[in-house]
Amino acid sequence: MSSKTKIVVLHMKEVIYTGIFLLLLVILGVVMFLMFGSGKSKTASSDAVSKYTPGIYRTSIRLNNNTFDVEVTVDQNQIQSIHLANLSESTSAMFPLVEPVLDSLSSQIYSGQSLDDLEYSSDQKYTALMLIHAIDEAVTKAEAD
Repeated sequence: MSSKTKIVVLHMKEVIYTGIFLLLLVILGVVMFLMFGSGKSKTASSDAVSKYTPGIYRTSIRLNNNTFDVEVTVDQNQIQSIHLANLSESTSAMFPLVEPVLDSLSSQIYSGQSLDDLEYSSDQKYTALMLIHAIDEAVTKAEAD
């Protein structure tokens, strides 16, 4: 093989490698445009209308000089959990209906994602209304503007 033939072969290899490199660069540019292009951000921002600001929201309840909190955890679209925080054993013993009524209300709220039309027995009326009011305050704090 002559030296001119070797130079032509080496030159052809460089042209092929440069072509492959340019092709990969174009593919990378297309992928970057699809990932970060303006169309993606517009659809994401217009579709992502959230009902709540995710977080944990508390409302304090005071019963006979005892204070405890109703804690409501929400994500962008639904109520995730409702529970009592800082409830002392003495308060729990003096007001035994608080925990079972909250459990009953919570299960209804989880299934319906609403505080409307909650059911409770007449002997639990005042406890239920107190808890519903506290949950409503916490959910109102969580609602997105």
